[in-house]
Amino acid sequence: MSYSTADSFPSVTLDDVRGAQKMLSGVARVTAMEGSRYLSRLVGAPVQFKCENLQRTGSFKLRGAYVRIAGLLPEERAAGVVAASAGNHAQGVALASSLLGVRSTVFMPNGAPLPKVAATREYGAEVRLHGQVVDETLAAAQEYARRTGAVFIHPFDHPDIIAGQGTVGLEILEQCPEARTIVLGIGGGGLAAGVALAVKSLRPDIRIIGVQAEGAAAYPPSLAAGRPLSIDNPVTMADGIKVGRPGDVPFRLVEELVDEVRTVSENDLSSALLLCLERAKLVVEPAGASSVAALLSDPGSFEGPVVALLSGGNVDPLLMQRILRHGMAAGGRYLAVTLRLTDRPGALATLLGVLSVADANVLDVSHVRTDPRLGLTEVEVELHLETKGHEHCAEVNLALREAGYTVID
Repeated sequence: MSYSTADSFPSVTLDDVRGAQKMLSGVARVTAMEGSRYLSRLVGAPVQFKCENLQRTGSFKLRGAYVRIAGLLPEERAAGVVAASAGNHAQGVALASSLLGVRSTVFMPNGAPLPKVAATREYGAEVRLHGQVVDETLAAAQEYARRTGAVFIHPFDHPDIIAGQGTVGLEILEQCPEARTIVLGIGGGGLAAGVALAVKSLRPDIRIIGVQAEGAAAYPPSLAAGRPLSIDNPVTMADGIKVGRPGDVPFRLVEELVDEVRTVSENDLSSALLLCLERAKLVVEPAGASSVAALLSDPGSFEGPVVALLSGGNVDPLLMQRILRHGMAAGGRYLAVTLRLTDRPGALATLLGVLSVADANVLDVSHVRTDPRLGLTEVEVELHLETKGHEHCAEVNLALREAGYTVID
């Protein structure tokens, strides 16, 4: 995609981003840059993390929300603001409103994780639970805005939001001026648009690569069509980038300034989250780890030095548990196997002996004795094992078959 100057985009300019940076001084943290030796070896060039997971409220969303609300007229502030979000935008709006003395109401889905609901309330917002999916929640928030006169704060489709998010790009240039590639996740496009505008206005030589989850990738078909398109039923564990349609305002900037948009699988995302936790000691949510997922999926395709933006760290502990197990399975470090054996005394001990010789650590065992699929003397056993990689998984399966066990799955 060709590069044009910021003057081509009257809705958001570099001066807007610089103004936002001044406005956010003392409000948003200048988050740290941390090197990753593991990814640097894998990519063959220095890799730095831009740690917006360590931002106040746990994500970059505070930046745009604060700039948007700070720009309201006095009569608009008096009417209060309203937002709809399952997590990060909710918390950003809640804290920004509290800091600016503005009343905020945030609509969240009924199934929103309890820690995110509690944090949004603690930051000062009135939380209203409505709907089962974000689209229903969004409609309720917009209806509330029409009925009460409260100003609706969109999560990504507004110039002030984009300018605020663009301050991340200015910080990257200040902290890592030698960067050649910046990799970041894309949902609606506010972050990508803002960062691309700030960076390309000053350093058009830097390559910007956006990342979407395969099951929620609205940007590739939209870019191909030259206009925002909707996709039906986006599905991904990465809630922060699970957006069915690009925003109109950010789309033009992404189309013009972002060099490439890639997609990553759910396995890539879970492996990336696990890597951030184990190697970098950083808690990152799936959307925040999308940049790392892209590096893991095709490490040789990035010109370094590379900056991978970790956009958020708000992950529900229960979801984290499931994702980590998924990531371990994807890396061959966790194996679930179901097999049948004869139901007689000592049979389980014999099976465990085979696994001990194969050096597999048993985490959990469950039995099924009553099932029409089983013979009178059969029992089905499901084992959850800790393993040492894909080769070790194959060795464990082979050892079980050679011992005469029928491995079903």
